[in-house]
Amino acid sequence: EVQLVESGGGLVQPGGSLRLSCAASGFTFEDYAIGWFRQAPGKEREGVSVISYTEGRTYYADSVKGQFTISSDNAKNTVYLQMNSLKPEDTAVYYCAAGFEGLPFGSSWYVPGPYDCWGQGTQVTVSS
Repeated sequence: EVQLVESGGGLVQPGGSLRLSCAASGFTFEDYAIGWFRQAPGKEREGVSVISYTEGRTYYADSVKGQFTISSDNAKNTVYLQMNSLKPEDTAVYYCAAGFEGLPFGSSWYVPGPYDCWGQGTQVTVSS
């Protein structure tokens, strides 16, 4: 069974940092795309950052470039999102997602629909 489990969310003050983790089971990373999306109240789910193993590259949303860093530990089947200099507008539920079919997603990496497996989400709240 393919499963993604996120952890690491919480409440942080503006300017603070958090590291999210996504533990995957039931598959290995090398043939897939895996990464992070977020959804703020009243807004659509948006792509934050994805590792595309089939393309050998990472993608970032313009809004988080230079602020967030995605990484993975393939031995642990875990992907991370290091979030620095957090702002109130980063407040959202963060979801881990993996895509298996239709790869590579290329420039459409940020579209949620093609991703096949989703975690339950972890809340990140940036507030003083």
